[in-house]
Amino acid sequence: MLSGWFLALLSTAYLGLLFAVARFGDARADAGRSIISANVYALSLAVYCTSWTFYGSVGRATSGGLSFLTIYLGPTLMLLFVTVIVKMVRISKTQRITSIADFIASRYGKSQVLAGLVTVIAVIGVVPYIALQLKAVSASLDVFFEQTGSVSNFWWEDSTLIIAALLALFTILFGTRHLDATERHEGMVAAVAFESVVKLAAFLAVGAFVTYGMFGGLSDIFQRAAALPDLARLLRLDSARASTWTALVILSGLAIVFLPRQFQIMVVENVDESHLKRAVWLFPLYLVLINIFVLPLALGGLL
Repeated sequence: MLSGWFLALLSTAYLGLLFAVARFGDARADAGRSIISANVYALSLAVYCTSWTFYGSVGRATSGGLSFLTIYLGPTLMLLFVTVIVKMVRISKTQRITSIADFIASRYGKSQVLAGLVTVIAVIGVVPYIALQLKAVSASLDVFFEQTGSVSNFWWEDSTLIIAALLALFTILFGTRHLDATERHEGMVAAVAFESVVKLAAFLAVGAFVTYGMFGGLSDIFQRAAALPDLARLLRLDSARASTWTALVILSGLAIVFLPRQFQIMVVENVDESHLKRAVWLFPLYLVLINIFVLPLALGGLL
């Protein structure tokens, strides 16, 4: 296991790198030389794959097999309707919209009551969602520190609290510095895009290690799983759950646009409509790559 000091140093260095990327992005934006290219924009959409993705996708695959794919099929199919997204971007720029609450309210006479209601619903919905992300990070740290999920006696030793505080600091520095409805947060978008690359590299590295280091490759894992009835069912499509699959595809398709963070990145932070042309194929490619080893990891763990 890694030592606590080394892990703390590594985490601090990584957070420092994210801050540096965000600061560089903001500096370029202030100088009139935007860092947000079509590739950066497309990669920033991968904020859809959160820290919980590492646990959620593999965990779902261990019980539902191929059903984990529904969470990623929805967003891919939704991007086929890029003209709708382009229209949302244009409306947001014209109406100076900064949130999903503003967007919905603008379609009904800019109703403040409706905007407030949407905001309350979004806040209530996002709290447990954020809790999952914090749990994923803290659980990972517990593994490295060889802890068993025990609660610390001192608040300053709570890794979840420290993580939440650092994320709040990042948001204050690069997300809410100015009360300007036309402001975009290019530093934040750049940091999200950079982290998307790190997440993909990490997932591929773990998947390759398990698949080719602990087992004899994809064929070895699938053959061994197919020989066991309990695992073989995970490799088959269950026609009895077709309605569930359909519901999840529709839900995840809507999530890629209407989740507050997705609306922020896809619509509010869009600096050029033409970037969507790259996102239409690059983001689905990202989803394919980050899911290549999900089922092998799930089967490998069960084996």
